[in-house]
Amino acid sequence: MAEPAYVRIAGEYARQIRAGELPPGIQLPSYAEIAQQHTVSDIVVRQAVQLLQSQGLVRSVPRRGIFVAHRPNLVRVSPERQMETAERSFENESDRDVAVEREVTQIAATDELAEAFDVSVGEQIMHVVTRATEDGRPISISDTYHPLDLTDTSEAVYLEETLSDQLPAQAHATWLRTAPGDLVQTVHQRFFAADRRTMMISDISYPRDRYDAFVFRMRLK
Repeated sequence: MAEPAYVRIAGEYARQIRAGELPPGIQLPSYAEIAQQHTVSDIVVRQAVQLLQSQGLVRSVPRRGIFVAHRPNLVRVSPERQMETAERSFENESDRDVAVEREVTQIAATDELAEAFDVSVGEQIMHVVTRATEDGRPISISDTYHPLDLTDTSEAVYLEETLSDQLPAQAHATWLRTAPGDLVQTVHQRFFAADRRTMMISDISYPRDRYDAFVFRMRLK
């Protein structure tokens, strides 16, 4: 899915804030200055600032401007996050060394996946395992499933996410190095086309201490 201008602009400021290039309390340029710098409209700038605010990175002071927050917390935002690659998402969160690896295979659709994608049980579908580390520490693992003829989610219109703290699947527990019995933050995602056809399913796990909050915006278009 193409990255909107406001997501790109917010990501640039997020990286600077988390890297300390924009220290707490410093004032951001005016809306007009940001718009001119990035050759975008005032509306786009406002969307970018709203995204930064929802992530807890900046605060608005009436009649004064936008300032970097003193204690930026780590907030996962959806669906803006879905418009970025995994590499870009995690790089926007941290100035540490982020590494992402993917393992792509074809598998036979289980009863559950066959029903979700309206295919026959045993029909081949794509399975993508995405693993991410930050300075060598595992911070995310996901299992994504989609039909073979789907190349991306650019046609997705709706995103449904279910958030919970639960025991991870064994492969996820092994990657995240969780102790037996420890819970992880999980997100179950389903991407839908305009006709409500399921396009992609993902199950994502994070360490429970990874995010302070989650913010959701469901419609993708």
